[in-house]
Order: sequence, then C-alpha cells, then structure tokens
Amino acid sequence: MADLRIDLGKLSLKNPVMTASGTFGYGAEYEEFFPLEKLGAVVVKGVAPWPSHGNPTPRVAEVTSGMLNAIGLQGPGVDNFLHDEHYLPYLRKSRAVIIVNIWGRKVEDYCEVARRLDADSEGIAALEINVSCPNIKEGGIAFGTDPVMLEKVVSAVRGVTALPLITKLSPNVTKVADFARAAEAAGSDMVSLINTIPGMAIDIETFRPKIANVTGGLSGPAIKPVAVRMVYEVSKAVKVPVIGMGGITTGEDAVEFFLAGASAVAVGTAIFSDPMAPIKVIEGLNAYLDRKGFRSIRDIIGAIDLGK
Repeated sequence: MADLRIDLGKLSLKNPVMTASGTFGYGAEYEEFFPLEKLGAVVVKGVAPWPSHGNPTPRVAEVTSGMLNAIGLQGPGVDNFLHDEHYLPYLRKSRAVIIVNIWGRKVEDYCEVARRLDADSEGIAALEINVSCPNIKEGGIAFGTDPVMLEKVVSAVRGVTALPLITKLSPNVTKVADFARAAEAAGSDMVSLINTIPGMAIDIETFRPKIANVTGGLSGPAIKPVAVRMVYEVSKAVKVPVIGMGGITTGEDAVEFFLAGASAVAVGTAIFSDPMAPIKVIEGLNAYLDRKGFRSIRDIIGAIDLGK
C-alpha cells in the first residue's frame, strides 16, 4: 500500500480524496455506506448566513456524460449548521476531517459566516470560499469572475478567521491562473477547481427546459478535460496547494489531476450514481501507485511528462 498522506499547508489529510461541496450533503446521508473518517475530508454543502430553500424543481437533469443542476445553494444557514444535531454536531462525532463551504451575496455575508464558524470551530479543519455567487452590490457579477472582487472577498474572510482557507475558483473566466494568483495574494491557503460550467438542456417533446431555472451547472465526466487543463495552468501559476475536481469517477481519473499538479482531489457527481465512488477512487489510487511502483502519492504530483 502506497503512502496516501498529504499536507495541504497546515491541513494534513490521511489521503488526498475529499467530496465536492454540494454533492455529499452534510455527511449523514452517506454514513450508511462507509465511515466518513475513511475520506481525506468531507466538504459540506454551502453554508450562508440564512437558511435557503434553493430553486424551484425540477433542479437536476441527466445529460450526455454528466449532469445539469440548478439547486440554488439550498442550505440550513449558519445557525442551524452549528447547532442542529443533523449538521456540525453530527459531523464532529464522525471523526471526519470537515471542510465547510461558505457563500453569500455580499462580502459582509461571507465574513459573517466565517466569523461564526471561527468562533465555534471545534472539528472544522478549513473553510472553502464559494466565489461563484453573484455580488448583489455589483449588479449580480459573480465574485469569481472579477479578480478585484475575488481578492476583496478572500482578503475580508482572511481577516476574520484563523482557519485555513480554500478558494473555489470559477471556470467561467478567460485566464483562470490570474484568479488563482489573486486568491493567493489575498491570503488563500489553497485553491480548488473547477466549479460547474453553465449549460442547458431542452425536452424536445414538451419544448420546455429540463430544469426550471432554464440553465444550470454542468458537471461530471463531460467537463474533466477542461478541469485537468485548468488545474495544470493554475498549478504552474501559484505556490499554494491545488485541489482538483471535475468529472472524477475512478482512481485513474484522479491520477490525471495529480500529474497535472493537484495535491488533492474531490469527487462529486459520481456520488449520485455510486455512493461508494470516493472510496473506489481511494482504492484505485492505491492500486495505480502500487502497479507503477510509487511509494507515495507525492511522487506523482506535477509529474506530467511534456516530452521536452
């Protein structure tokens, strides 16, 4: 068995496989399949200052090689997350490494959630900042598509918490490396990518969009080549660890991200069709490293051979 331990700055994981926010609920839904502590980390669904019911249904549609979703960041809000026995209190008992995804509609929202979580941080290993949210003060432009706004929100959150910060980058930009640099400069300890890509599907019998929101985020195997390319670009641009995600269903998929420069990966959409997918990715990584004679996952990080 290869050594899968990895250090992401101050965050140490027993293995480099985590769940992608929004695809694993808050953990309790999946513990009947395996102990959560087997994962490198559990990244929970987004937490905002307020409870959110999300978008109208239907909110999910299966498409070729992937899935469209417009869930709308449904969540319990920070008060319920901290105190309701189904959320953080439950996760603390699971012995899993917990990363909390946070979001808001203005900078102050992010800071409020980060401040609350920092003050009651037992069991919380890190925060992941979702910058794909619209900034209502700036006409609805997503924080993650304007480097100035991205740097502003990351810097503000950095100022209110000592917890390690991960910035989850949007793929909907021309030069993703520039945004990774902005997050790093603002104090982010890591970056994760990619989030979903906007897409649309239409029912040709009813002529209606397949999801009520009309458009949604595309995830799954269809976006993996885009994700690998962006992880490669970002890993060359920043010194902080990179967490790669987008279409990972097997250990071999994960290996591509490590070769491209990721130090850890997240499994997302695959969980909907196979709840055991993250465990199978861990097993697949072990099998690959053993087959190739590598002793540690660290041996393949950024090891792509460009033939030069």
